[in-house]
Formats: sequence, structure tokens, C-alpha cells
Amino acid sequence: MRMNKIATIAGILSVALLGASQTVAQVISEKPVQYIIPFPAGGESDVVARLQADISAKQYKQPMVVINRAGAGGALVWSQLNGYPNDGTNIIGVNIPHIMLQPLQEGTQYKTNDINSVYYYHFTPDALMVSADSPYKTYQEFVAAAKKNPGKMTLAGSAQYSANHMATERLNKLADVKVEYVPFKGTGDLISSLIGMHVDGAMGYLPLAIQQKSRVRTLAVATEQRHPALPDVPTFKELGLNWVDGAYRGIAMPKSTPIETQKKMSDYMAKLNADPATKKRLEDSGFVIVDIPLDKIPAFMKEKEPLVMEDARNAGMLKK
Repeated sequence: MRMNKIATIAGILSVALLGASQTVAQVISEKPVQYIIPFPAGGESDVVARLQADISAKQYKQPMVVINRAGAGGALVWSQLNGYPNDGTNIIGVNIPHIMLQPLQEGTQYKTNDINSVYYYHFTPDALMVSADSPYKTYQEFVAAAKKNPGKMTLAGSAQYSANHMATERLNKLADVKVEYVPFKGTGDLISSLIGMHVDGAMGYLPLAIQQKSRVRTLAVATEQRHPALPDVPTFKELGLNWVDGAYRGIAMPKSTPIETQKKMSDYMAKLNADPATKKRLEDSGFVIVDIPLDKIPAFMKEKEPLVMEDARNAGMLKK
């Protein structure tokens, strides 16, 4: 009887240990996952990918190697997406509205339907910023100067036909001004020009505004409510503009990847995204967490497309 009891306990322990080993085992692949970010290091996509890779390795023992391959505002990598191995060892960072806008331009080597997104994990609200040394102290002062000097003031942003580009065009329309957009390779590349006042300001994202708050002055943010890290910065809605928007980020995999592998990766990224400590860290930094898994992506894309196309019309990319 005693031996049977010991055997039962041993069996329970072995099952528990097996479950624990499975928890820390490599979740996706025996090989490291290449996480390719199509922008330079230092921007929002890169920062979050490296944080996700850190959680993946430390908590789930799944190595992820973040690789930056910048070019053409992301289009260089996105045009090659379906040529990557389809065994689940390659994921590509993707951004909306970039993947909807770029294909509208002649010469772009991919179509929106070529991008097989499998998960979207966050949203970064638009933010209008100037250098801390800028003469413009408020949104109203900036707009007044833009009205006085049509076509002469400049706003930096990440990439052409991107969320930053469309936000600048939205500002032009809603505030009835004409500000020129100056594209940089990525968020990390424009900081020195913004701080040094080589441009009049930047149309960036809330995380950058928070990160650089000692060196830049944020004039407005495209959120529903003011952010606790920038309590004195008004929202565009407070200023009378119907504007809550920014960039959504996620990952894609080659279309030929087996659907089971796509689902597995989508679920895994959702697990990384739900980590409580990481979630708080990102939210405090200005990222808005979303959870859009594989099965919800078609509806999400359908919802976002008309909003993006309206911005494209404002920018003259589409006929009215």
C-alpha cells in the first residue's frame, strides 16, 4: 500500500515536472527566430521587438534575434517577405498605415495583399513636437506661424507614405495650414534634427515624446485623454480636432507558412504581449496595447482601410 502511494506521488510529480519543462521549453522552434525589423535601430518598432525578444529568451527559453534591415521606409523588406523561409523561424515587423499606403505609389514592389500579418500588438498615438529650444510654446503658436508662412515650415517624420506623413497631411487639412513633411529613415534618425532645430518640429509618436521630454516640447497628442507622463500636453480633441490615430505594429510571416505555424506564432506573440510587467512598462512609455490575433486580422484590416484611404486622399495620393 505504501509503495503504491509513493508510486502515485512520483507519477504526479513527474507530470508536474513535465509540464514545467514544457513551459520553459522552446515554444516555437529549436532554432532561434529571426525577428526582422525593416527600420533602423532606435525607433519604436525596434525598441519593442528587442523587449519582446528579451522576454522570449528569459521566460520561455525561445531565442529571438532582432535584425534591422532598413530601406525604402520598410518596403525593401516587405517586398521580400514571401521569399523568407516558411518554417516559422522568420517573422517580419509590419506597420499600418505603411503597408496600405506604399503600394499606392508607382514602383512599389509589393501589394497590401502580399503582406500576411499574423498578429498586431500595439498602437502608438501621433504627437506633434518641437525642440525644447523652439520659440513655439503651444499648438496655437505653431499653427499661427504656419498660417503666416505657408509652405515654409517643416515637420520631420519616419518614412514617406507612413503614419507620420499622413498625420502631417491631416494637420494641414484640419488646421488649414501648409506644412512641408521631411521624411527620415526612421524615428531614431530624426531626433538630432528635431532637437537641433534643423526642422521646425516633428510629427512623431507619443513614446518618442515621453522618451525625449527633457529635450523636446510636445504640443499635442492624438489620444482620447492626456497621458500621465505628459499631463500638461493637450490632446488634439481638446484643441477642437477630431483626431485619435497613429501607427499600429505587428508581425507578418510568409504566405506559404502552414496555417498551424501561423496560429502558433500568433498565440505566442499574444503571450509575450500579455506579460504584466512588460505591458505596464510599454503603457507607461506611451504605447497603447492591443491584441489582434490571426483570426481577427481580416476584420481589422477592413476596418482600418477606409480611414487610411481618406488620409491618402488628403495627401493627394488618390483622386478625390
